Amino acid sequence: MIGRNIYEIRMKKGFTLSELAVRAGISKSYLSNIERNLNQNPSIQVIRKIANVLDVDLKVLVRTGLTEEEQLPDSEWIDIANELQKLGIQKDQIQDFKQLIEFIKWKNQSV
Repeated sequence: MIGRNIYEIRMKKGFTLSELAVRAGISKSYLSNIERNLNQNPSIQVIRKIANVLDVDLKVLVRTGLTEEEQLPDSEWIDIANELQKLGIQKDQIQDFKQLIEFIKWKNQSV
């Protein structure tokens, strides 16, 4: 998503790939990989450089396209998380439970 946002803003601002890369102080191939989502997790320092050259807020580049409501978890999931917490289950234990649930799902599919 970041790559698509950079590409769209770059085009609107009239920068070529080379111009933006040079001004941001990153390689053209690296910028190309970001825009094509081959590198989906560029460092915040790189994103900040690109945002500065494009003269946009950093948040504009990392926006997901989802509304704030869509980004929030469903209230039922929050209730489940709260219930797990009340039962004394720690965050680091969740992976163990996830593996157990996956095993149960696999076993039920086999039956």
